[in-house]
Amino acid sequence: MTTALITGATAGIGAAFARRLAADGHDVVLVARDLKRLREQATELHDRHGVEAEVLAADLSEEEGIAAVEARLSDRRRPVDLLVNNAGFGNKGRFLDVSMADELRMLTVHCEAVLRLTSAAAAAMKERGRGGVVNVASVAAFVPRGTYGASKAWVVQFTQGAAKDLAGSGVRLMALCPGFVRTEFHERAGMGTDNIPGWMWLDADKLVAAALSDLARGKTLSVPDPRYKALMGVVKLAPRALLGGVSSKAGRKYGPQ
Repeated sequence: MTTALITGATAGIGAAFARRLAADGHDVVLVARDLKRLREQATELHDRHGVEAEVLAADLSEEEGIAAVEARLSDRRRPVDLLVNNAGFGNKGRFLDVSMADELRMLTVHCEAVLRLTSAAAAAMKERGRGGVVNVASVAAFVPRGTYGASKAWVVQFTQGAAKDLAGSGVRLMALCPGFVRTEFHERAGMGTDNIPGWMWLDADKLVAAALSDLARGKTLSVPDPRYKALMGVVKLAPRALLGGVSSKAGRKYGPQ
């Protein structure tokens, strides 16, 4: 039986990964900040699917939290076969409206933690000749849209570059780029969602199923929905200056309220 470690596991995409992987018979290591929610989730997954569900309370915006998860991923006695780097958040407000402390905290979670946890997991996986890493990014990675989009663009570039370097090692890396997903993400950031068209919303469980299928097929980039695939095709053809204006307007319309 294999083990999957999921960060940001108690809600949204992370919880959907935990449900699906446990249902498929994988033991899970659940990582988030809220120990109470972690324990409740672990009990539910264990009782429903008969898997081992370990909890690790860690704040990935803090050195102590990142180091704790690094140590778990590096434990050769309890190997992790799949890492899902899902933890993340959004900040409400335009550039200069958001405090520098919050901007740096975002970069720590989205970039530093992803780099360090991917490195710890991949090193152990390479020794065994097998394993996988899914780094959750966003379609925001492909448009000019502040620190959030820039951090997710880094995730995509880092993941695809590392995947190329590890080709042939048995370790697969993939960047997952969803669009709007019905999770706690926007609520936690204080962002209104009433103006977002219904067709733009994705189901977290369906998204995870598509992502795992793409990982199994060896993809290094997954945009797991035909609607967003089409949008990204348009984005590739559009001038960057035009994209900047459109994404700024969209951010005001569909983002913080």
